[in-house]
Amino acid sequence: MKKVKKLRPDIVTMDIEMPKMDGLTALKKIMEECPTPVLMVSSLTTEGADETLKALELGAVDFIPKAMSFVSVAITTIKEELVKKVKETYKNKNLITRLHRLSALSNTKVSKTIKSSTVLAKLPPMNYRALAIGISTGGPISLQKVIPQLSDKIKIPIFIVQHMPPKFTASLAERLNVMSPLEVKEAVNDEVVRNGVVYIAPGGFHMTLKKDMTGRILIQTSEMPENVLHRPSVDVMLDSVQQIYGKNTLGVIMTGMGKDGLESIKKLKTLGGYCLAQDEQSCVVYGMPRAIVDNGLADVIASLEDIPKILNQAI
Repeated sequence: MKKVKKLRPDIVTMDIEMPKMDGLTALKKIMEECPTPVLMVSSLTTEGADETLKALELGAVDFIPKAMSFVSVAITTIKEELVKKVKETYKNKNLITRLHRLSALSNTKVSKTIKSSTVLAKLPPMNYRALAIGISTGGPISLQKVIPQLSDKIKIPIFIVQHMPPKFTASLAERLNVMSPLEVKEAVNDEVVRNGVVYIAPGGFHMTLKKDMTGRILIQTSEMPENVLHRPSVDVMLDSVQQIYGKNTLGVIMTGMGKDGLESIKKLKTLGGYCLAQDEQSCVVYGMPRAIVDNGLADVIASLEDIPKILNQAI
């Protein structure tokens, strides 16, 4: 705390498990007293996942998972990801402003009837049969602003790929389920797709769909294909969803670094489907939505606050 106040670093990386003052307490104090982008180093355990989600809610930008206990961290195993995330975080000059806005949204109770002073952009009318959401850095806290605000009158399945390791997606699904009128769960291999249920791809596995002999739609979780950058992958999930639901798939690309989802949205647009992209101002990292917007694929560009309103109106 003393060093952060004195040196004003661009970024802080910090373990959650520390003697005396733990990482969550230190993070809270940093965000209150001298807001600074913080990357948490999180253990790959259920408890570690819960604590990481709390850290993200308190204002951490992102996290780096570690498989070992805090006594013996093999830093070389996380070197590449750490370097990439530090560079990406540094590039985002407006990060602290955005984190403050998200934090303020977190602390504001949203009324059931949301009133807006501006006219919302509308998605084109379509018989939407599935909603597919791709999201990465900044996702957990952003999903907590969207999924709980979706109406329980939505009667189509919702598929989400959030770039996260195993255990973290289970904790995220449980957290969202408690907050939401819709059922939210981590997807399970071979389960039958039900309308009005939100399925989150399990960390470390792709989520795809297939029809069985009776015409039922089943979820498949698999480590294949291996030749993709992310697992789970937005492109793999969205390709599969549109193979089942065609142009009646609604694609949503939200905050995150990189361009996962770009190729599958291109295919969806070719079929005649529609896509919503999160705007730059409300993203923690404007990477994945930027790829959609810069390629002219977004039918609507919306703020985090407006996304659930637009989806409720469309679906």
